[in-house]
Amino acid sequence: MAESPPPMTHAPRAIPPALVHACFALAVINAVFFPAAYYAHAWIYEANGNGIATDFINVWAAGRMALDGHPALAYDWDLQKQVELTILKEDFVGYFAWHYPPPFLFVASLLAQFPYGAAFVGWAVASQVPYVAVMRAITGRAFGLVLALGFPMVLSNMLVGQNGFLTAALVGGTLYLLPTRPVLSGICLGLLTYKPQYGFLFPIVLIAAGEWTVFVSAGVTAVALALISWLAFGIESWQAFFHWMPAFSQAFLTEGKATWWKLQSLYSLVRFFGGSEQFGWAFQWTFTAAVATTLVAIWRSRVRYALKAAALATGTLLTTPYLFMYDMMVLAIPVAFLVRVGLSRGFRAYELPALACALALFISFIFFGKPVGLIITLIVGALVLRRAGPWWRRQPVPSVTAAANV
Repeated sequence: MAESPPPMTHAPRAIPPALVHACFALAVINAVFFPAAYYAHAWIYEANGNGIATDFINVWAAGRMALDGHPALAYDWDLQKQVELTILKEDFVGYFAWHYPPPFLFVASLLAQFPYGAAFVGWAVASQVPYVAVMRAITGRAFGLVLALGFPMVLSNMLVGQNGFLTAALVGGTLYLLPTRPVLSGICLGLLTYKPQYGFLFPIVLIAAGEWTVFVSAGVTAVALALISWLAFGIESWQAFFHWMPAFSQAFLTEGKATWWKLQSLYSLVRFFGGSEQFGWAFQWTFTAAVATTLVAIWRSRVRYALKAAALATGTLLTTPYLFMYDMMVLAIPVAFLVRVGLSRGFRAYELPALACALALFISFIFFGKPVGLIITLIVGALVLRRAGPWWRRQPVPSVTAAANV
């Protein structure tokens, strides 16, 4: 006998009230928190007028150095810190080092043309625009706006002025546009090379699915970006980037200078519990191979496209060892695709409780500082796989466009 479908908590196309209320409450909290924190001198500036040392200072300082004609020196930890101290007007322990590829210096240079506080707020707000637009497009409903603004990682991303909104927008844009606008999809993917740790799975999946237009478009975009940045910032900037990468890897992935609980990968979890570097890498690479194999099978099956996209977005977080909580903004993309499926086919009884559990884990991270991010990602991944069903028994489809119509 055929297996009966899981019970649905709401009819198709109905947005569960609990989901609406939770997202709206979180969106309000996020909207209220930052003005309150700013006027309480707990965000951007202290009461004495000195800047609060957070991640955004490395972006502004690198941009300032590029504008002053020294983009390659932004990669020198000690020199960049001197610029950061000049802006913040007080010392801090350690480094907020610049480690992005030279193309991201275009963004940093633009922001550094504004005063530090204005650049911080402007980046936090402006980078949300493409992210919110992508979330709205994926869900296909105005509710996507509330979901985007209420996503729990919004808090951690805005607090330190990170680029999680941009990363999520590019991952989401790549996946949303892929079935209908493959060239634009590839451009989004090419722009994502500013975070190269997210580029491992996409080529594998695109080749497996035969999406050559996206593949070529992404490659052309990435090469063009590299050449333009070479002309703008000189070959020295690329030489400095590759020269300082081993030092960065040594500090963060070998010595754990950022502390292991801040990273949310399987590798960091092994190190958090006292495992050796070799043990951590063995777990991470074995897990990465399993995720990649699973994704290839899913993308070559008849699983509906929304679930293929959700699986790939989730996989990008599972396969990188270098993952902070603010980078988990990307998790909003698979959640949005799951909501899209739920709105069209009905939500299953276990889905909202599982997402509530993920939310509770994130709140626990805020208060207790434990590396629960991997568990959160695995919860979302499990929901995607459960929705996909017995995908390994399904016949292959000729293209992603066909899968989008399944």
